[in-house]
Amino acid sequence: MPGEFIDVVVDPKVASDPGLAKKLEEICPVSIFVAEPTGVRIDAENLDECVLCDLCLEAAPEGMVQIIKLYER
Repeated sequence: MPGEFIDVVVDPKVASDPGLAKKLEEICPVSIFVAEPTGVRIDAENLDECVLCDLCLEAAPEGMVQIIKLYER
């Protein structure tokens, strides 16, 4: 099942920003983020590939992207 161990959430306040969407798509080494004209979309098929590099957290305004580790619940 994709995303079995993590989930990625982008705050709706910034999810519709095409500039941020493009930035996230470019920096993610495993293609979790897809830039679309209306903003960012999470590619659920790639969630299980996340290497927890935190590049997305550094690229977005503080607290606007969250990596949720489902195994810590």
